[in-house]
Amino acid sequence: MFEIPMWVLFVLGGIVVSAFMAVKSGKEDRQQEQEIIEREGDVYIKRMEEEKHKKIGSDKERVYEN
Repeated sequence: MFEIPMWVLFVLGGIVVSAFMAVKSGKEDRQQEQEIIEREGDVYIKRMEEEKHKKIGSDKERVYEN
């Protein structure tokens, strides 16, 4: 009935499983990288807002000093 040796089927099955795992782990890595990028962006935005408030505060102090 089957003329294909059993070991060939196992090798093909291993290739399919390996490809599936590679795609799955790649998707997870991209998701983790995206989360890290978003966290770093939030930190950067927060730091820029703090600098903006410091600058605005120092500008107000200069106005009152005159």
